[in-house]
Amino acid sequence: MAEKLLKKGNEAIALAAIRYGADGYFGYPITPQSEVMETLMEEMPWETTGMVVLQAESETSSINMLYGGACCGKKVMTSSSSPGISLMCEGISYMAGAELPCLLVNVIRGGPGLGTIQPAQGDYFQAVKGGGHGDYKIIVLAPASVQEMYDFVGLGFELAFKYRIPAMILSDGAIGQMMEKVELRDPVRRLTDEEIAQKYGHWATVGKQAGRKGNIISSLSLAASEMEAINLRLQEKYRTIEKNEIRFEKLLCEDAEYMLVAFGSSSRICESTVEIARQKGIRLGLLRPVTLFPFPSPAIQEMLPQLKGIMSVELNSGQMVEDVRLAVNGAVPVEFYGRMGGSIFSPEEVFSAFAQKFNL
Repeated sequence: MAEKLLKKGNEAIALAAIRYGADGYFGYPITPQSEVMETLMEEMPWETTGMVVLQAESETSSINMLYGGACCGKKVMTSSSSPGISLMCEGISYMAGAELPCLLVNVIRGGPGLGTIQPAQGDYFQAVKGGGHGDYKIIVLAPASVQEMYDFVGLGFELAFKYRIPAMILSDGAIGQMMEKVELRDPVRRLTDEEIAQKYGHWATVGKQAGRKGNIISSLSLAASEMEAINLRLQEKYRTIEKNEIRFEKLLCEDAEYMLVAFGSSSRICESTVEIARQKGIRLGLLRPVTLFPFPSPAIQEMLPQLKGIMSVELNSGQMVEDVRLAVNGAVPVEFYGRMGGSIFSPEEVFSAFAQKFNL
C-alpha cells in the first residue's frame, strides 16, 4: 500500500525528487520555497539513491550546474522563487537552445522587485512567454494541490526528457506552504546512461562509444542561416508539444453559460465561486489549465458556442487573460479579475466581480 503523509507542498517536491530518481538538485535558498532544499538535506538521499544535493553560491551558479548535469543525460532539477528564477533566465535560455532536459520549480512570491513572501501569480509571462532571450518555450505545469506538486515532478521529468526541453512546475507560496495529505508513489529506478540513451536517444555527452563519435552540446551558432534552422526545428518541436501535451480540468462546464478560467491556487478559490453562482441559479463553470504551455486553447474554443462570457481570475494584473483572449478571438466577451502583490481574493469577492462585469 502506498504511504500517505501530511506534508507541505515544498516538502512534497523534495520527496518526489528522491522517489522519481533525480540524479541531482542544485539550488539556493529563498522564501517561500526554502523547505525543498531543507527537506532534501534532512532526507540525505546521497546515502540511499546516490542523488547529489548541493547549495550553490547563487541562483546563477545553480542553473549552470543544471546545464552541466543535463549535458551528461542526468535527471537534474532546481527550485527557487520569483527573483531567483529571474537570475536563472539566461541559463534557461541556454538550456532551451541546447535542447537540454531539466526540471525547474518556481514557488511564486509577490513582486515586482524583492516584493513580499506572500503568494502571487505574477510570473506567468516569465514562465510561459520565455523570461530569457530568444524565441524559446519551456513546458509549464501549474499544480493546484500538494499531491500535484508531488506528481508533477515525475511528469515534468518525463516531458523534459521526451522532448529534450526544460520543464517548469509553476506554483506559488500558498501551495508551497500549505499542508495536505500526499500519497507517495512507488520509487522509480534510476536509469543507467545506456538505458537513457536507448529510451531518449544518443545525445548526451557521456564520452565516445564504440561505433560512434562523441557528442558536442552547444547553443552557439555564428552563421545566421544555421541559427535560423535551429530555431525552425525548435518551433516545430513546440508545435508538436502543443498538439500532444495539453492538460486541463473542467468543473460543471457541461451546461455552463459563463466560465471562469483560473490556474493553481486561484482555481481552488474559484471552485467555491462556482458553487456560489450555482446556488443563485447562474450556470457558471470553471476551466483549469494544468499546462500553461501548451495552453489549452482548444478546450476553451470548443466551449464557445454555449458561452455568454468568460472571466480570467489571476493573482496578478492580468497575464493569462491574454492567452484566453487569443483563444476566444472575439467570439464572446472576456473579462479579468485579479489581486496583486500577495493579496488573495475570496470566493465571494470573485463572484461579486463576475456578477458586476456581466451585469448579473
